[in-house]
Amino acid sequence: MQGKYIVPDIQSALSKALHPTTVLWNRLEGRPRKAEFSRALKAEVRDALWMLSRQWQLGEFQGDDAGSPVKVKLSTELGRLDRFQVSGKPVEALPTEVPLETRVEQMPLLWEWAGKRMRLDLRLQVAQYWQKLLTADGLAAYKADYLAKFPISLPAEDRDNAYLYAHKQVHQQFAAVAGRSMDGGLFLADLESNPASTGIVVSNPAHVAQLDALGAELKAWFAQMYMQPGEDGPNAWIPEKLEYQFKVAGTIDNKEKVLDAEEYYHGHLDWHAFDFDNAAAGMGSTQQAPTSYVNTMIPAPIEFDGMPDTRWWSLEDRKTNFGEIKPAKTDLAQMLLMEFALVYANDWFVIPMTLPVGSLAKVRGMVVTNVFGENTWIEAAGKGSDQNWQRWAMYNLNIKGDANIPADLTLVLAPGTANMQEGYAEEEVMLVRDEMANMVWGIEQTILHADGHSAAGKAAALDTVKYHVKQIGAGADAALPFEAPIYYKAMTTVPEHWIPFVPVHVPGSNREVQLQRGRMLRVISRDPEVPKSIEPRSILLREGLDQDIAAAYFIHEEEVPRSGVVVTRAFQRTRWVDGQAPVWLGVRKQTGRGERGSGLAFDKIANSPPDQIS
Repeated sequence: MQGKYIVPDIQSALSKALHPTTVLWNRLEGRPRKAEFSRALKAEVRDALWMLSRQWQLGEFQGDDAGSPVKVKLSTELGRLDRFQVSGKPVEALPTEVPLETRVEQMPLLWEWAGKRMRLDLRLQVAQYWQKLLTADGLAAYKADYLAKFPISLPAEDRDNAYLYAHKQVHQQFAAVAGRSMDGGLFLADLESNPASTGIVVSNPAHVAQLDALGAELKAWFAQMYMQPGEDGPNAWIPEKLEYQFKVAGTIDNKEKVLDAEEYYHGHLDWHAFDFDNAAAGMGSTQQAPTSYVNTMIPAPIEFDGMPDTRWWSLEDRKTNFGEIKPAKTDLAQMLLMEFALVYANDWFVIPMTLPVGSLAKVRGMVVTNVFGENTWIEAAGKGSDQNWQRWAMYNLNIKGDANIPADLTLVLAPGTANMQEGYAEEEVMLVRDEMANMVWGIEQTILHADGHSAAGKAAALDTVKYHVKQIGAGADAALPFEAPIYYKAMTTVPEHWIPFVPVHVPGSNREVQLQRGRMLRVISRDPEVPKSIEPRSILLREGLDQDIAAAYFIHEEEVPRSGVVVTRAFQRTRWVDGQAPVWLGVRKQTGRGERGSGLAFDKIANSPPDQIS
């Protein structure tokens, strides 16, 4: 062959590396005789004795795992939750048109507090919808009459109205709509006692009925838009405990089950919020005959990320690598998790069980049929004394009290929502302990302004002080000259958004204490007026202040641990089973961030500033 490359002395060429080389290899390949792969994918084993020998070597013949389940018959009893009660209120039917969170958490929408008109945004929303109703019904000519009867007006610019004039954005919002828009909040309040046509001079007698009908439609629209308990409706919020309390009940196994939610504040209502209350008085649940079900189904092996793949020609996706877990010698939980995931994962099966929302279910037992045709009767786990903390139980409710009674294995599926949208916190209060001052402070982290938007409580407090200083006039809050190198200070001050809670004795006890809301004075240098006490600006801390006769507000001392608590109030929205989207105002409590120091002190001797000594 022309140009064929020939090396005369191959040994010398290799030892001296005179020429580049190419590594060559050969491999044996199967030569398929058919175009289909069904037999090849079966992975047939020719030598069954070899497989049996390997099983014997690994000790698999000594196992007692029995056969895999292929069929299950599940026997259950089913009841329904049908009664609802707030502490101290009559029993009512459990609502089904809204999730239980909506019924429990909903708080009333207040239009005024501290004697001031608030929630300008909602007032304008109601007014705009009313004008749309008038226009659609051919009654637009009456818009001016309602504007004259329910106007939005600016109050006098004085120190009593600092809530409005101390904040530039709030003042601008009110000034923009004053005299130009009607007050929807006042109109709604008037509709509670008067028809919509009251005080309106109508040009046609037939318009009276039309206006009254539109007024009823407006009330129904607002009630559907914002869920609230109403003036006399049950309110599950317990201010002194900073949590919700309520009970629900249903009937199963011909017995009434009372479920007590004594400490609900999480924002998501599920089985863990309840306890069985066997000592509670009956709530009058309808004694429905228990509904029994026997369902036959095929169990399915459990699946989770990272478990060994049992199929041929497939590899794990490596999303979860249990082999990379390196537990400590004392970390028993991680070692058990690894053993379950890597060794016993294929021994667990899932049996689907569909239950209606708001039901009580009790599993009588199930018959499991394995691949050998053997039937096994299995009863629910977790039996034994309710006080035995070592019994295995999951999703089981505790029974209130210390009685040594059998555990209740009833499964509770609360009529709650799986997901909800939570708006920005319109109010946030942080309750913290101040050990140096021996008291608790309610720090208003976020407050709601009169125009409906929220702002930082610290910034609002500073703006308020600046406004008062401005109203006093020139020279206010100016430093007086010191006549001595030291001076006596009766008390230090704290920011206005810090509301004090002082410990007081519980009536009838000389040891137990509770926390009572107090007030600080607004002290401004050269203020001609007598210092006034500072009221809380958040509804969460104004409990009892807006009544006809102001009442003190107490919080149980144990509700504020050393870590403190954070209480937020915000609008919630969810989608229910019928497609409706209820909106309500709810409160949530979370763990705080530890103790805080206010710097409050009394009877101090301080050094005078050198540049201010006369």
